[in-house]
Amino acid sequence: MTPSFEKYKGIHPGVILERELKKRNIKKRPFALSLKEYPQIINDVSKGKRGLTPSLSIKIDKALDLEEGTMLVLQAYYEIKKERLVKDDKPDLKVLRKALFWDTDIKQIDWKAQYRAVIKRVFERGNNEEKAELERFYGLTKVKKVLADTELNIDQSSSSAIF
Repeated sequence: MTPSFEKYKGIHPGVILERELKKRNIKKRPFALSLKEYPQIINDVSKGKRGLTPSLSIKIDKALDLEEGTMLVLQAYYEIKKERLVKDDKPDLKVLRKALFWDTDIKQIDWKAQYRAVIKRVFERGNNEEKAELERFYGLTKVKKVLADTELNIDQSSSSAIF
């Protein structure tokens, strides 16, 4: 995989495909037909609704003059990231109300990368049980550091009640 594609690890390859086609001013339908694939397949891949198969990946790599296997490697990294998110990298979602995260799909939150926003949100609007769950998941030190770094006047008396 070329170094220019290294930064895309973990992103669905369809998003990268869409970007590459746009950069090269290529329409999806003619591109799909040139690969002898149904346009719906390329459209689904570019929208992230479908993954890449090895044969489709090779065709795309060849058509876009990419190193063979680039798109398939991106697909593999995307699958790894998706699996990592499914694993135990999240707090107990039964404790957290979905209403706390009304503006996003709670299943899509990257709990490790977006910890500051999650902690702020829960300590602004959450109940004591939800705050305690975040303290368990992130650790009291990390929660206190995030709260100290923010200008929020959050009642921290509810925190550390469990510890």
